Amino acid sequence: TPMTAPITFYTHPMSRARTVRWMLEETGLPYDSVQLDYGTSMKAPEYRAINPMGKVPAIKHGDVVVTEVAAIVMYLADLVPEKHLAPPVGSPERGAYYRWIAFMAPLEQLMMAKHTGALGDPQSAGYGTEADVLATLEGALKDREHLAGNHFTAADLLVAAYVGWYMQFKLLEARPAFTRFVDLHQARPANLRSNAIDEKLIAEQQRAG
Repeated sequence: TPMTAPITFYTHPMSRARTVRWMLEETGLPYDSVQLDYGTSMKAPEYRAINPMGKVPAIKHGDVVVTEVAAIVMYLADLVPEKHLAPPVGSPERGAYYRWIAFMAPLEQLMMAKHTGALGDPQSAGYGTEADVLATLEGALKDREHLAGNHFTAADLLVAAYVGWYMQFKLLEARPAFTRFVDLHQARPANLRSNAIDEKLIAEQQRAG
């Protein structure tokens, strides 16, 4: 797919797609947004042809379709190497970049297990124990501004977005290391622009009824 191919972003302003919009704003790439609604257009055949799960977010870049927040964020980072949103392939920083992006999977599994009251057996659950997840995350974020090298990357974006999200909903303990890291990165201009766009969409939905 040519780098200049159009990007279409499938979203809802009250969803995990907000993280992808932040990433799109970081890239500076032009994109068109398609807002879908839960239970209707999100489950329609036209969108299921894009994402059979009937969930957002998704992007279409030329003929390439990418779903899942982490995959989209990494894909977009690689489209703009000049922005240095991903460390060079083969570098030690690239290993850390993959590690902490992937670590959001067990974190999210743990958070959803807590939300539903269905914590799993530590021997079989992918996240092990809550204590281990939180200690590992705190160790990664404490006294650090960046997770992969010495500048902002998509790993910082994804971790700040997820940790901030779960602290907001009181599922994740607001430890000082967590709040400091989240506040640092969520203050970035691209995130402020992204939030303004989505908050405006939410307000418009509420006015419409």
